[in-house]
Amino acid sequence: MSFHKEPLSHIKKLSFGERYPDSYYYGKMIFQNQKDFFLLILHFRISSCKNQLHTLGADNGLGVAAIMAVLEAKDLKHGPLEALITKDEETGMYGAFGLKPGTLNGEILLNLDSEDEGELYIGCAGGIDITATLEYKEETPATDLVARRITLKGLRGGHSGLEINQGRGNANKLLTRIVHDLLIEFDCQLSSFEGGNMRNAIPREAHAVLVFNPEDIEGLEDYIKEYEVQINEEYTSIEEGIVVKLENVDLPAAIVPEEIQDNMISVLMACQNGVMRMIPTVPDTVETSSNLAIVTIGGGKADVRILARSSCDTMKDFLADSLTACFSMAGMKVELSGSYSGWQPNVDSPILHAMTLSYKQQFGIEPAVKVIHAGLECGIIGANCPGLDMISFGPTLRSPHSPDERAYIPSVTKFYDFLVATLEQTPEK
Repeated sequence: MSFHKEPLSHIKKLSFGERYPDSYYYGKMIFQNQKDFFLLILHFRISSCKNQLHTLGADNGLGVAAIMAVLEAKDLKHGPLEALITKDEETGMYGAFGLKPGTLNGEILLNLDSEDEGELYIGCAGGIDITATLEYKEETPATDLVARRITLKGLRGGHSGLEINQGRGNANKLLTRIVHDLLIEFDCQLSSFEGGNMRNAIPREAHAVLVFNPEDIEGLEDYIKEYEVQINEEYTSIEEGIVVKLENVDLPAAIVPEEIQDNMISVLMACQNGVMRMIPTVPDTVETSSNLAIVTIGGGKADVRILARSSCDTMKDFLADSLTACFSMAGMKVELSGSYSGWQPNVDSPILHAMTLSYKQQFGIEPAVKVIHAGLECGIIGANCPGLDMISFGPTLRSPHSPDERAYIPSVTKFYDFLVATLEQTPEK
């Protein structure tokens, strides 16, 4: 990671998410401060995931860039500052969980990790990870069988909290549905299933390998084509260009025993996915949801990973218990981990009052004050540092945690200017 200032005259058109060979990805982010632009280049390599699409650096990276810009600037007015940059926020918030009480001296926390400019967040959902596993003894398929690989792709994916209410397709759920029907219609058998790669991302792609009797596959190709048309019709105006692809593949060395196969497909069909309940007092905001994020079946082991969220701790526990009961009925071992509470909103927050007035003075309108259905680190940090007056805000981002992740560049300037004004006008505690 490198950071430097560069005169406006030297900056040409910059785009987010330029992709370079050998799995190198760059995210370029611009911050205007008077006559200069601050340029942050995020440069990282995903060595184990070549030739796949990955998310870029708009989400979180812009917050880091803003912090660095403030620390670099010599002409800003503000009181004493601390900069807190945590690791692994997207994969488990391990940095926030590792923050020890007494580390921070500040009494006000500005969390630069929200995704709609003009909105101030004062609360968030808590979450819990559900992992269900099962080991089984593989069987050897008859040598006269044939194998086909079914791939479902082209979904939008996205953030499993912020975009869970949009009705987007979940690749694991959709492919499970297809496999369920294929097992009935074509008397085939499952060899492997794989879909999703992050708990907090709605899975965009999944694939399964099944074996068939050669005499039973007549009409299979037409069946898959009809399924593709059907799913696209069902998701009209939400998804576009969903692909269900059928490929010939070599006969696998092993298949899943029929009883295990039936139990696994049944439990994946039955488990809760998507929005479970809206907040009763704020009916346009999701309260409780789950994301069937990662499914892996093959090699003698089944592994299912889900992220459940709720701004109500008792509903979070109820959903976790429901999912535990569901997977236990399939004979799976279920583990719960990474539980964290939500951030309870404080409408009387002094920093909220000050930032609301400041935003209206700067931009002529009042910001929206919201609670977000996503896991912000404020909940964890607030538990470690009781008494913090917290607020979360940021520039406008779209489709975080997916290859379509992007930032609306005009919002970045407003975000940074608002941050600078907030630092100048922050009330004393």
